Amino acid sequence: MYIIVGLGNPGPEYAGTRHNVGFETVGILADRYGIATDYIRHKAVCGKGVIDREQVMLAMPQTYMNLSGESVRQLASFYKIDIPSELIIICDDVNLPPGRLRIRKSGSAGGHNGLKSIISCLGTDEFMRIRVGVGDKQGGRDLADHVLGHFSDSEQQIMDVAFRGAADAAVTIMKDGADAAMNRFNMAKKEADESD
Repeated sequence: MYIIVGLGNPGPEYAGTRHNVGFETVGILADRYGIATDYIRHKAVCGKGVIDREQVMLAMPQTYMNLSGESVRQLASFYKIDIPSELIIICDDVNLPPGRLRIRKSGSAGGHNGLKSIISCLGTDEFMRIRVGVGDKQGGRDLADHVLGHFSDSEQQIMDVAFRGAADAAVTIMKDGADAAMNRFNMAKKEADESD
């Protein structure tokens, strides 16, 4: 069984913000595969279903970003998953340009408080993550204001494509493995850049 966790902050005031790209992507997976995310367990809004013949739990922690690990630890423990091969985290990344995807099988939090919490609560950084670029803060803008801010209209068009791409990446991980997903999605933007 796979657990796909989209990181974000609960509440209407955070909907559509840069920090909530994980929620957006999980929402696309839920819609695409008819999985109702309509109950709260393990401190997360959850939905259980099937994607490409694989049992999947979709989850959006309701703990706020900095405590995301509490929910992820409960989910991983309850379902007794193999964390390195069955847990997929989807989150924003200010170090990537808007819309760029980067898939990793392990690594540091890279300054992301949600990932930092997950690594701390699980006691390992060996889990797959799909990082969705949201761009860096501009000028002297505060990082918190940036990640809790909304996309411009032009950025939103890019991000809508990125959310669908991140959903595709999660499915590719389940079907073909993380290496295949990394080869496909990590290189896609690089190749596009080189062709410009």
